[in-house]
Amino acid sequence: MRALVWLIAALLSAWPSAPLADESVWGALREPGSVVVLRHSYAPGGFDPPGARLEDCSTQRNLDDNGRAQARRVGEAFRANAIAVGAVLSSPRCRCLDTARLAFGKAEAWNVLQGALNDTTLRQHLVEEIKQKIDAHREGPLLVLVTHGSVVSDLTGLTVRMGAFVVLRRAADGRHEVAGQLYVE
Repeated sequence: MRALVWLIAALLSAWPSAPLADESVWGALREPGSVVVLRHSYAPGGFDPPGARLEDCSTQRNLDDNGRAQARRVGEAFRANAIAVGAVLSSPRCRCLDTARLAFGKAEAWNVLQGALNDTTLRQHLVEEIKQKIDAHREGPLLVLVTHGSVVSDLTGLTVRMGAFVVLRRAADGRHEVAGQLYVE
């Protein structure tokens, strides 16, 4: 019984911190030079089917109705929190481009955000190129990078679910650091 009381007390004391944590992440998004790394919204399955081609969305794994609605809610959350969005760069995969366009109304395909699951050397090279882009973003409105789970993990060390985003803000030493992550249901 005593353990149950302690558990309930611990849960209740942690409860109010979630909204405050969310607010600090939204606050970090308002800082000049911040970057969002967004994993595309919900797309059923795990990988593109064999023979998928970039130029033909019908051959790729795509957002379903839930994923499209989730992407719209991400954009609504950014607008509701008065977050100014600058450039939106996206993996050229249709699920990423669609997420970016539905959330932010724009997207520029950047092949580097595609990642490289089966080529370790290329994967490391692409991550370094993305890090250079992030490091170069020093001021101005938010830079948004829409990509895949493996790229989010490679960049941030975090594993996030589809539709979640990691916020990077410039630290005192000039480098970007993880300010937190959010998931819009």
